[in-house]
Amino acid sequence: MAGGRSARAVRPLVRLAMPRGQPRWARPALTLLTGLAAFFYADGSSGYLEIYYAAAVRSMATSWHDFVYAAFDPAGTVSTDKLPGAFWVQALSVRAFGLHDWAIVLPQVVEGALTVPVLYHAVRRLGGPVAGIVAAAVLALAPANVALNRGNISDTLMILLVVLAADAVVGVVTTGRWRWVAAGGIWVGLAFQAKMLEAWLLLPAFVLVLLLAGPGRLGRRAAQVAVLTVVAVAVSLSWMIWVSAQPAGSRPYVDGSRHDSVFEQVFEYNGFGRLGQPSPNAELFETIGVGPLASTPPGWARMLRGVYGRDTGWLIPLSLVALVGGLAARGRRSRRDRLRASLLLWGTWLLTLVAVFSVSTTINSYYTAALTPALGGLVGTGAVVAWELRGRLATKLVVASSALGTGLYAAWLLPATGTDLPGWLAPTALGVGAAAATLLVGSIWLGSPRVVAALLGAAVLGALVVPATASASVVDAGQGSFDTPFEPAAYAAAMQDLFGPQLRAGARALLPVLEHLQATFHTADLMATQTAVVAAPTIFVSGKEVIPLGGYDGTGVEPSLSQIKALVADNAVRLVLASPTSPDPRYRWIARNCLAIRGRAPLGRLGVFFCSPLRPGAAHHPGRPPAG
Repeated sequence: MAGGRSARAVRPLVRLAMPRGQPRWARPALTLLTGLAAFFYADGSSGYLEIYYAAAVRSMATSWHDFVYAAFDPAGTVSTDKLPGAFWVQALSVRAFGLHDWAIVLPQVVEGALTVPVLYHAVRRLGGPVAGIVAAAVLALAPANVALNRGNISDTLMILLVVLAADAVVGVVTTGRWRWVAAGGIWVGLAFQAKMLEAWLLLPAFVLVLLLAGPGRLGRRAAQVAVLTVVAVAVSLSWMIWVSAQPAGSRPYVDGSRHDSVFEQVFEYNGFGRLGQPSPNAELFETIGVGPLASTPPGWARMLRGVYGRDTGWLIPLSLVALVGGLAARGRRSRRDRLRASLLLWGTWLLTLVAVFSVSTTINSYYTAALTPALGGLVGTGAVVAWELRGRLATKLVVASSALGTGLYAAWLLPATGTDLPGWLAPTALGVGAAAATLLVGSIWLGSPRVVAALLGAAVLGALVVPATASASVVDAGQGSFDTPFEPAAYAAAMQDLFGPQLRAGARALLPVLEHLQATFHTADLMATQTAVVAAPTIFVSGKEVIPLGGYDGTGVEPSLSQIKALVADNAVRLVLASPTSPDPRYRWIARNCLAIRGRAPLGRLGVFFCSPLRPGAAHHPGRPPAG
């Protein structure tokens, strides 16, 4: 009886992902791709954590106050430097399963795997099952997407939610129903909670498709655009407005802001401040004296070369050919032509993100995973357009030249040496492209549909063989979100040092010393560190308070110099990790008034200082430092 009820409850979800009337091969193919994606995301990924976010999740999982306000540290002195949507999911997973690496990574594995059938559904409704399966394959096998979903980065949830939003917009285009309008706005708003302004970057694609391809008169379409936008903005800002209404003394200080403002954190620190100004990561690396992560400088070709090219650049030229060629082929069709609507949706998505990523000061390699749904949608829809025009010589020439060009471009992108780089990959990419050119000649002379189908198959295979191999190399090497395919061995080792288990092992080795100091001097906290990132390993492995001076990058205004003086005077902190050469008056005061412990710095240019109370009497540190 219970089994029957469970089966009936699951059937609507099955029909949503795979409605009736689809070819027999579609469901097994989609199941295979979803399972392969889940395996790629899960296998050997649980030891690779961005420790700053992991520490925040532990704090949020321990206290509902910290959970609601997205506190970074257990005492709730400062918030995370991002909105907490994705971290809420991770914290709930930790509360349910306990503090394990896999419990933190599990939400990303599930979210990433779910995105595959959701994208299939969105692309299929406009382009058909072949387009949907090709799009799902591109998404599942894209190296940037595989690397992203093997960690604890919030982009995974954002991508799932914006693909759900795209599916809702497609629902408006195909049915005109208002419920899909509201759903699209809600999904965008929730995606904003996960990755802030990046979710809003997809609104132009949704607006354009609704206005140009939606049903009904222009007034109705404009009203649907207005409702979707209003709902998206309302859901996006709801938590921010609520937090802003709370008294400052009852919540953590908002990291990334100079005036304790979550709006400043979102729109300046994580938004427009990323254009032409040093990024928070650049400030962090300058603070602690550690070299920055690899990054290609801004420019029009940024996404087509270097690490970003190896992440997603393989398919950008092919996708642009599909976009331009497909729009040209469907130019005289009716306004509501579904294939053209699909090309407009995914093409605007791709062009918007490529433009923004190309001019941002610095970006992490996993940002490029947000391009993969659009790349899949364009390649899949382009393949369907090409099949419809398969009898034309121009179509065959475009397909064959695209396949050959994709192989040549992929071989150019591959480095001479790199982690898990197989020597056969470049020749194979070129060979598949050459096979497509050979099939082109055969299709001209024979004109057989089977030969034309083989030509299209060779083109798709040539587009996927290098990304699939690159993704497999990421999994085989046990890499994570900050890695790129076939990266140099030295860079891979540096990523392991920053995000691997050995970082936590070092924090565990430090705990006995800190606990001895705590017991001897009756300190309320273990220590304070310049930057929350340096505090993160100790918080994660112990769950105890480490006061984060200056927030994520060490330059934040909280706590102030007077607060630091009060903490030391009240015997609330003894051990401080800070830069003795920093121009910041807070750290200069620590260097002058605390005893420097000689020896090798624990990280970069940071020094270790032992601070004594400036006046007798010890007051327990209750959480947030005293007001300055």
